[in-house]
Order: sequence, then C-alpha cells, then structure tokens
Amino acid sequence: MGRAELHRIFAQSKDVGCYAQAQMDLERIETGENRVPGALRGATVALVLLTALNLMNYLDRYILPGVQPLVQHEFGVNDARMGALTQWFFFTYMFAAPLTGWLGDRFPRKPLIVAGALFWSVCTLLTATVHSYFALNLRHAALGIGEASFGVFAPALLSDFYPAEQRNRVLTIFYIAIPVGAALGYGVGGVVGAAHGWRSPFYVSALPGFAIALLIWAFLREPQRGASERLRVAPDRRTLRGLARNPAYLYATLGMAMVVFSLGGISAWMPTFLNRIGGYSLGQAGLILGAVTAVGGLLGTGVGGWIAQHWMRTNHRALYLVSAWSALLAIPPALLAFFGPRWAMVPGTALAEFCIFLGSGPLNAAIVNAVAANIRSSAIAIELFLIHALGDAPSPRLIGVLSDASNLRLGLALTLLTLLAGAALLFAGARHAPHIPVRKALS
Repeated sequence: MGRAELHRIFAQSKDVGCYAQAQMDLERIETGENRVPGALRGATVALVLLTALNLMNYLDRYILPGVQPLVQHEFGVNDARMGALTQWFFFTYMFAAPLTGWLGDRFPRKPLIVAGALFWSVCTLLTATVHSYFALNLRHAALGIGEASFGVFAPALLSDFYPAEQRNRVLTIFYIAIPVGAALGYGVGGVVGAAHGWRSPFYVSALPGFAIALLIWAFLREPQRGASERLRVAPDRRTLRGLARNPAYLYATLGMAMVVFSLGGISAWMPTFLNRIGGYSLGQAGLILGAVTAVGGLLGTGVGGWIAQHWMRTNHRALYLVSAWSALLAIPPALLAFFGPRWAMVPGTALAEFCIFLGSGPLNAAIVNAVAANIRSSAIAIELFLIHALGDAPSPRLIGVLSDASNLRLGLALTLLTLLAGAALLFAGARHAPHIPVRKALS
C-alpha cells in the first residue's frame, strides 16, 4: 500500500480503527522506517541478545529440578512440598505479570528488561546461601518477579522489530532458548550438584545473566512501538476490554495453558521420576534429561517453526494447527514413558518433548498476532497470568499430591489429559485465526 492509497483512506474512511492504522502506516513510510527490508535496523542485534538472555532465563529456572532430590534430602520434605516450590515461583510470576504488562505499554522496555535480568540473577545467586525450606521457597518465589518482566517485554519488543509474517520465524528462534536453557539447567544442576553439592550450580548459572544484561543496555536499540505493524485489527480489539471478545487470542491462550500444565509438570518431576522409578543416579538423570531436552526441544522447536512458516503460505490457520497437532502427537510417547518398560522411559520422553516443542514458536506467534501493538505487552502479561494460573503453577504440586497418594506414574498421567484438552482448544481456535499477509514489505 503506497502513500496515495493511504491518503485516500484518510479522506474517505469513517472507521476510526482503519483511519488510525492508515495514519500509523503513513507516518512510518514518510519517516523512512520501512526502508529496511524484512525488519527494522538493529533487529538482529535485539534477537541475538534477547535469545541469549532467554536461554539464561530457563537455565536459572531448571537448575532446581536438576538438584531436586538433593534439596529434598537436606530439608526432609515430601513430594507435595517440593512441588510447592515451583507453584510459589509461578504464583509470583503470574501476579507480577499484569503490572509489568502495564509498564511495558507505557514506558521504554529496554531498561525494564535489564532491571528484571539483574534482579533474577541476584535471586539465583542468593539461592546458594539459604539454609531452610522457607528461605528457599521465598527466594524461588522472588525469582518469578524478575522473570515475569522479561517474559512480557521481550516478545512485544521483538514484534515491533519484525512484521507479522516473520514473527513465527523470529519467535521460533527466540523460544529455541527454552529447551537449550532447560537442558543446561538439568545438566549443570545434575552434574555440578552431584559433584559439589546442590548450592554450587546456582553460582555457576547466575553470573552470565549479569553480563548479558549489560550487553543489552549497551547495544540494544528500542524500536518505536508498533513500528512493524501491518495487520488490520478491529477497533474493539485495540483495548484490553476487547481481549475478552477476541477468540483468536482466547483459544490460543487457553490452549497454551493446557500445554504448559503438561510441560511444567513433566519438567519438574522427570529428574525425580528417572531417579526413583528408573533407577538412574542423580547425575545420570540430569545428563539424560539435559540431552533429551536439548536435542528433542531444539529439533522440535525448529521443525515446528519451519512447518508453520511454509504452511502459512497456503493456510492462514497454520500457527494454530501446528500447535494443536503438537499437543496431540505428544500423548502416545508420553504414555509409553510413564507406563512402559524401563528401556522406553528415555526415548518416550525424548519423542514427547519433540512433539510438544513443535508448537512453541507458532503458538507464541499466534498470540502476538492476535492483538494490536498498543496493548501487546498487557495482552502478553494477561496471557502469562492465565497460562501459569491454569498451567505450570498448579501442575507440579498436583502431581506431587497424586504421587503421595498413589505413585509418581499416576501423578504424571495427569499431564496426558491436559495435552488432550490443549489440542481440542487449539483446533477450535484455528477457525478464528487472523489472515497473515505474505508480502515482505509495504509496496
């Protein structure tokens, strides 16, 4: 769409939403912001630095599952109380998210990202100094505040660098850090913890976060809010109240909540499952899950993003459909891992994680594409609140309670039901997927 066409919309449109969108497009053309093909200047630097920080985000988060049996032995607590550590982390995470979303829609996001990264790195470092279950719980809960800020601001900032048709690819790269960071967390926790005690891994994981935060402060450029936006969003969906009438956003968010319930529960309890049921040592369990999560998650995220990117050329529902099939296909191998013979535990877990991660990039892209740029940080914050409130905040504790009442196999079986629910919600959400333009830039 060129300048003459946009001026015609100015003159003729009575639709306030279209008029405002056209005005935004004209301002970007006249200020030269769309002269860089594919993305705004500085986009690659932002993607690299934010992906690196996301990797540290998940490494810090998954250190605790990697050393969980050692912590449980020192403090003498049962499975339910160990599950409660993750539950309280996500409670603070999800209750901090609405505030960070409000801040992200009103203030520059770079300093907020840096402050959050420094805060969670301090919390990780201080973990090594705790000597009671209460202090550990308090520290782990505080970690959620810093991580919530990054989880809200980073996807919204990247969406301002890249247009809608490229966000699946970009967010797939960004979320590849999840399995790699989780794998490093398992590995560092299991290996360093077994050799030097459970406190040592937290020293190792805290320091890189400080360094990356400083690099972001020095080199990342804040983009104009909505600078890459081309999707037309209805006027009633440009407000937070409109999210309640936005089925594309709601189905994607609720579907993700069910998948996150499963992934969070599996991630929290699989090291203990391999140690307790499979007979693996703590070091072996950490290395195995680290390798499984790194390979399965990395391949799954990459393959899922690639499939969705190509499928979008012929089907605008591709982001939802890839995510739905991802959840559905993970059920059989997970069932084999939980209830099959010992030899099937590791390959079943690997295949299940590969399938779950197929939808990681596409589903996050579907959520950011479903909302307008002016409320994107708040919409992501609400999404984070819901997926953790309904997902991985309750799942580790519920699995622990079921495990105490029966056994850990039956506790983990709960995740199979939520995968099925997530697939159903995402198939339903595909009917409301917004149309994504396939052109590379404005004409």
